[in-house]
Amino acid sequence: MTGAARVAVVGGGLAGVAAALRCADAGLAVTLLESRARLGGVAGSFTRSCGGGELAVDTGQHVFLRCCTAYRDLVVRLGAEDRIMLQERLDIPVLAPGAAPARLRRTALSVLPAPLHLGAALLRYRHLPVADRVRLVRAALALGAVDRTDPAADARSFGDWLAAHGQGERAVDALWDLVGIATLNARAGDASLALAATVFQLGLLTDAAAGDIGWATAPLGAIHDEAARRALAAAGVEVRRSAKARALLQDRTRPGRWRVRVGTTDGEEGLVTDRIVCAVPPGPAERLLPAGALPLPEGWAGRLGSTPIVNVHVVYDRPVLAEGFAAGVDTPVQWVFDRTAQSGAAAVYGPRAQYLAVSLSAADDLVRVPAAALRERFLPALAALLPAARDAVVLDSFVTREPHATFRGAPGQAALRPGPRTALPGLYVAGAWTDTGWPATMEGAVRSGGSAAEALLADRAAAPVGVAA
Repeated sequence: MTGAARVAVVGGGLAGVAAALRCADAGLAVTLLESRARLGGVAGSFTRSCGGGELAVDTGQHVFLRCCTAYRDLVVRLGAEDRIMLQERLDIPVLAPGAAPARLRRTALSVLPAPLHLGAALLRYRHLPVADRVRLVRAALALGAVDRTDPAADARSFGDWLAAHGQGERAVDALWDLVGIATLNARAGDASLALAATVFQLGLLTDAAAGDIGWATAPLGAIHDEAARRALAAAGVEVRRSAKARALLQDRTRPGRWRVRVGTTDGEEGLVTDRIVCAVPPGPAERLLPAGALPLPEGWAGRLGSTPIVNVHVVYDRPVLAEGFAAGVDTPVQWVFDRTAQSGAAAVYGPRAQYLAVSLSAADDLVRVPAAALRERFLPALAALLPAARDAVVLDSFVTREPHATFRGAPGQAALRPGPRTALPGLYVAGAWTDTGWPATMEGAVRSGGSAAEALLADRAAAPVGVAA
């Protein structure tokens, strides 16, 4: 790559990995800087030392949908497609204490187009009264017609729209928030209608197969860190971990060039580059980007905000959940996932042990609650939801928190989500918080990295290195 244009990608989350690979594939010399010791950002893993060994723990319970084509393509690019699985058709077990399970399942008949593919499941949905089920179908049809690109839709709350379309508190709790909280990291009353319409239209209301759920069959770190590092190395990308960018500076001595001030375990160094993709969260981005780089008011990252996700992890001495995952209604348990196989729990706790992770999105009220208090609340909740857990022995339990898991998808936030280009030649931004047309998801992050790389490559084609573009 001698003589190739040099690109520094700051941030090794999914957005940064996607941008780095795209630029390297185009023949550019790429250096990827990541402040942590691992890649993957908030979609990663760590190991927890236990009495019998080490447990692989994901930093959050991340799933994707069949419509998440950019993320699925990235997994293939990483050579890790054998480490994910995808449902043949959407099937969500919905559990409630003392009630028979229900299923949100699309019909197996391919002749039924969206949204009719869910009609039978909604009309049979036992967690709602019959009259509410009928109104639910009508609201779903109306939501499919919302223009998610309309600023008025972004300015309106999803909860307000649902109320105007005959959706009462029970319907919101038992269905709309069941899907919306997990995908938007916000309750209906706090979420932008435009973002909610994106989730439901792309995932459930447009293509019958789009909402089929996929997940990793290995720790996320095996995909987003280990496989990513192999793919980046094969593409010629220099990856520097534990290297924190402290400043992005225009090189005044060489117009059109940039310098990245990098803090490492050995001190501080400078990296001279032609172009930069800044793929870090909003707070660090506002601190790093030079003044005037984005057309946003001072303090924009604080206004965009963030929302936490909390996970309560429980290991039982026997299987208590027969499904790979389930959603909860009339319980504090939002979603619960069986993480036994991915984590290596059998080798740590014994062959019959089952490791469950309770995922709690929009967890503003829980993120500062002590772990002991969370266990006191959620262990009985799991026992009420899962009859087999009542007689099982809890072998281990712990809590993980991601205080700034996603940006806050509140009404009016679209104005704070910029595109990939900045006002400064050679400087680009990426991240799920940018204007991807998606909420804060792995898909949005990957799309943003691709968009930043494409903008960089297009500008490079229009002007040579060293010339403002």
